[in-house]
Amino acid sequence: MGKAVVVVLGIVLFVYAVFDLLATPAAQVKVLPKIAWFVVVLVPVGGPLLWIYWGHAKDAPPKPRKPGGPTPPPGPLGPDDDPDYLRGL
Repeated sequence: MGKAVVVVLGIVLFVYAVFDLLATPAAQVKVLPKIAWFVVVLVPVGGPLLWIYWGHAKDAPPKPRKPGGPTPPPGPLGPDDDPDYLRGL
């Protein structure tokens, strides 16, 4: 039973690392290129752990916008900030 738990945890760790690697933008990948991380993740247990700890920047600061570039869309408004909604009250 104990061996099965270790195997299942290893598989879960591998699947998590692969999907996290696929979802991470190339600009946030650290140390190695993204394609090299795919090879590293194939190493049982150690590869996914290396990816999780050293492969990507979890809280990478946002890149500064270029002056004159497109402005981001405004964020969502709550009902109390929406003038049309307030007019209807």
